[in-house]
Amino acid sequence: MLSELSVVEQRYLAVREALEGAKITDVATRYGVDRRTVHRWLVRYANEGLGALADRSSRPERCPHQVAPEVEARIVALRTSHPGWGPRTILSKLRRELQEPPSRPSIYRCLVRQRLIAPKARRRRPQDYRRWERSRPMELWQMDVMGGVLLEDGTECKAITGIDDHSRFCVIARLVLRATAKPVCEALLAGLGRHGIPEQILTDNGKVFTGRLARPPATMAFDRICLSNGIRHLLTAPYSPTTTGKIERLHKTMRKELFDGRRFASIEQAQVELDAWVEHYNREREHQAIGDVAPIRRFELVEKVVTEVMDPGSVAEEPPAPRGKVVGRRVDRAGRISILKHRYHVGRHLAGQTVSVESAEGLLHVSHHGVVVATHARRHLVDDDERLDRRVTASRPARPTAGEEVLRKVDTSGSVSFAGTPYRVGNRYAGEVVGVRVVAETVQITQAGRLLRTHRARHDKNKEFGAWANPTGRPRRRGQNVA
Repeated sequence: MLSELSVVEQRYLAVREALEGAKITDVATRYGVDRRTVHRWLVRYANEGLGALADRSSRPERCPHQVAPEVEARIVALRTSHPGWGPRTILSKLRRELQEPPSRPSIYRCLVRQRLIAPKARRRRPQDYRRWERSRPMELWQMDVMGGVLLEDGTECKAITGIDDHSRFCVIARLVLRATAKPVCEALLAGLGRHGIPEQILTDNGKVFTGRLARPPATMAFDRICLSNGIRHLLTAPYSPTTTGKIERLHKTMRKELFDGRRFASIEQAQVELDAWVEHYNREREHQAIGDVAPIRRFELVEKVVTEVMDPGSVAEEPPAPRGKVVGRRVDRAGRISILKHRYHVGRHLAGQTVSVESAEGLLHVSHHGVVVATHARRHLVDDDERLDRRVTASRPARPTAGEEVLRKVDTSGSVSFAGTPYRVGNRYAGEVVGVRVVAETVQITQAGRLLRTHRARHDKNKEFGAWANPTGRPRRRGQNVA
């Protein structure tokens, strides 16, 4: 009759065969194990007897790196009282309480073991992160507008915020009902008056900050403040919020610790609580990105320089000083203007725009919408200032000459074809319809009653009949698709 042997009995038979003189290799082959396993059975049987042949746990008898129960209980208590704290924040707190705190991975495993956080499938390595920050305080500020601050009556307020790139010190925090250009500029002037003037300010492309992407480009009040105080205004690429990542991280912290799930009785009450939170954030709250110290520890290292903040709005209210000779000029495609046969560089971003040129004290000051964009040494004689007016009328958009007109569509290269000859209009008008007139020996290109370009006629006069016969352009062939 067959009977099934237990694991202990099989191991005992193997040990007995080995003790009776059988080869260890043969015994291991018969019982289907490694020869080293048979040696371990022999040692355990010799030291502890038959009971030592039973299965044992693979857990080590001691682990010198295991977190003590008291420390694990403290980790659980910190996480329970502050659900937003992660392993890194808890580690910074334990460093102040313990002489030998556990490592960050140990705290993470403890929180996972207690089911206080979910395990991450994949974690990025520290070398995968690319850190970018300025080397000293007051070198760069980041500014932005945050919404989502609610009052009890349902009104949504906006928060105008600013942060120093190097120290993470919050330099601007003001609540407004509408984040238009005026309150944004007032918040900027208040921040400059309180903390000083930085070298650069980084913002997105919002209309309250800049008008460089407008059609046509315009100079906003924010740009004028930066220009008046010698601040370089930097812009992010469109749809690139990661460039202003530090101010976005400030918004996340501000929402989480102050605004989420709350409604305030009035904007004044919300501003009082925001001011108190900013004071705690700047002077007491540890910031992990700067070594677990408060932002004031870095920001206080800046050299204190007493400077006067210039407000272009207040300066404009003062009686204007006597001005020199002022004329207007239109900027060409190369970004230059012409003054008495001398050419001066203004900037290609102003191509096609009209600028004002003032001649005073041996200098030529070029202004666009009241903002000085370039200053050059005067190349003509001072006695020739009276001759500057000879091109004032040419600098202003002239009205097109009345007469017979044909319509043409501007191609992708910014040109139109008339009588088999291309005439330049401009890349900005590609795909649009313009009018073409022949006036004496010139060709005028117009749009909506505005004169865009005037060219010397270069086409064959004999081909004009065909051009006038097709006032709306070349007729389409039969079956040709209409785009």
